[in-house]
Amino acid sequence: MKHIKTLIAVVILCGTMILPARAQNDFEIAKNVDIFISILRELNAKYADEISPGELTQTAIDAMLESLDPYTVYYTENEIEDVKMITSGQYGGIGALIQQYGKEQVAISEIYEDCPAQKSGLLAGDIIKKVDGKSTAGKNSTDISSAMRGQPGTTVTLEVFRPSKNKTLSFNITREEITLPNIPYYGMLDNTVGYIKLDQFTEKAGKEVREAFQDLKTQGMTALILDLRNNGGGLLQEAVNIMNIFVEQGNVIVYTKGKIEEQNHIFRTPAHALDKDIPVVVLVNEHSASASEIVAGAFQDLDRGVIVGKKSYGKGLVQNIVPLSFNSSMKLTVSKYYIPSGRCVQKIEYFSKDSTKSHVIPDSLAVAFKTQNGRTVYDKGGIEPDVATPVDYISSVLTSLIFNNHIFDFANQYHADHTMIPSADQFTVDDDVFNDFVKFVENKDYAYTTETEEVMKELKEAAEYDNYFEKIEPLYRQLEEQLKREKTADLQTHKKEICDYLASEIAVRYYYQKGRIINQLSIDPDIKMAKEILHDRDRYNSILKIK
Repeated sequence: MKHIKTLIAVVILCGTMILPARAQNDFEIAKNVDIFISILRELNAKYADEISPGELTQTAIDAMLESLDPYTVYYTENEIEDVKMITSGQYGGIGALIQQYGKEQVAISEIYEDCPAQKSGLLAGDIIKKVDGKSTAGKNSTDISSAMRGQPGTTVTLEVFRPSKNKTLSFNITREEITLPNIPYYGMLDNTVGYIKLDQFTEKAGKEVREAFQDLKTQGMTALILDLRNNGGGLLQEAVNIMNIFVEQGNVIVYTKGKIEEQNHIFRTPAHALDKDIPVVVLVNEHSASASEIVAGAFQDLDRGVIVGKKSYGKGLVQNIVPLSFNSSMKLTVSKYYIPSGRCVQKIEYFSKDSTKSHVIPDSLAVAFKTQNGRTVYDKGGIEPDVATPVDYISSVLTSLIFNNHIFDFANQYHADHTMIPSADQFTVDDDVFNDFVKFVENKDYAYTTETEEVMKELKEAAEYDNYFEKIEPLYRQLEEQLKREKTADLQTHKKEICDYLASEIAVRYYYQKGRIINQLSIDPDIKMAKEILHDRDRYNSILKIK
C-alpha cells in the first residue's frame, strides 16, 4: 500500500509532465487501486449492514474481466481443481456428471467407468438430496459440483433419491484423481478406415493420439478419420504434437502474436513424421474450437487432409494460466494465433479500439489466403470445411422430450428393468421398446411449438392487420386442425430420430461414454461422408489438388 501511495505522490508532483503510455497505465492502476481500497474500507467501516469484503472483491474482479473477453477468468484458491482440469484433464472427485433436473433438483446424468461413483453403486438418474449432510435445496448444479469435488483420498457423503426404486440411498465415497480421457474411443470402422475420437487437448494428448494411431496401423488401417467435433481445445503444444504424426519435421503449424515480445512464438513440428502419406479426414463442427481449429486449420493449409463437417467455432486467442497470490490464479488471454497460411480464425473482435463492444467480424472483411497447393481459403471466423455436411436439425418433439427429461427417465427405468443389452454396436431400439416409450410418455407433459405453428401465428397477425382474416378464417381453421392431427402423430413421424437418440442414451447406461460413441458410429452422417471420401482416392486427391 505504501509504494502505491508513493507512486501517486511522485506522479502528482510531476504536474503536467507527459508520461509514456506504460507509465500512464501504471499511474492509472495505482490511482484506481487506491480508490478501490478506500471504498472497500469505507464500506466495511460505515455501511449499514455487515459486508463480505471477499465477496465484494470477487464481484469487482469478475465484472472487470467480463469487460474483456470470455476466456480471461479469475480462479480463487477454492477453484484449484478447475485450473488443474484445464491443463491436465484431472480433478479430485467421484467421476460423475450432474445436470439440472426440473426447476429445483440436480441429478446424476452420467457415470464414468471405473471411477468412485460407479464402484460405489451410484446410477444415472439418482437425484442428489444432500452432500455431506447439507441439503441441496436451492442449489444449482455448479454449487453441487463444487461440493462434490475435493482432494483425492477425502470422503464425500451423498444422499440420493432413486426414482426407479422409489427409495432414498446414502453413499460414502472416497474421492480419487479423476482423469478425463483425451481419447474416449478409437477403433476400426471397416477393414481399412481407422477412427480416433479426440475430446480435448490436455497433457499427453499428442502421445495418446500417436499410440492410438500406431495401434490402428497394426490392425490394418490405411486411412484415418480424426474426429474433433465438440472438442473445445486445450494446450496449443499438444496440437503441434498431434500434427507431427502426419507432417514432416520443420513445418510451421501455428504462430502467436501478442502485445509483448515474449508472447510471439513460432511452433514447428520438432521431429520426423510418423506417417506423412496416409489419407486423413478431420471432422469438425460449430463446437470445435481453439486447439481443434489449429489442427484442422493446419491439415487444411498444408493440404494434408480433408476437412468435413460444419464451420468451426472461431476462437483464435491463446490463454496462459498465471499464478497469483494466496494460491489463486488467472486464465489470461495473451495473444492471437495464426495457422500456416497466415490467417487467424478469431470470429469475434473483443479488442477493437473503435468500439467498446465486442462484435462478430463480418464476412465482407474476410481476406483470402492460399494453402500449400494453391487452394483459396478465408479468415471467416473459423475453419470452413472442404466438404460441408447438412446441419443437424433436431425435431421439435425430440427437443421437448429431451428438455423435459422423458428420454433420460425412460433410459434410467429401462436400465433398472434390464440387467444387460446387446453390445453397443449391435444395440438398437426396436418396435417393442419404442412402443414402451410411447406408453411411458402418454400422460406426460412435453408441449412444444413447431415452426409451422409460429408461422401460422404470424400469418394470423398479418391477416388481421390487413383486414383479411375474416375472409380466410375458414381455411385457416382447417389448416389449424390438420396441423393438430399431424402434431399428434409426431412421435411416429420422427420415430427413427427418437429411436436413435434413445439407443445412445440407453447404451451409455451399460457401456458408459465409449458405448454412446460406438452405438452412433454406423448412423453418423458425417462419418459416412468421411468414409466415402477416403474410399474414393480420386475424389480425395481432387479436393486437395494433389496431382
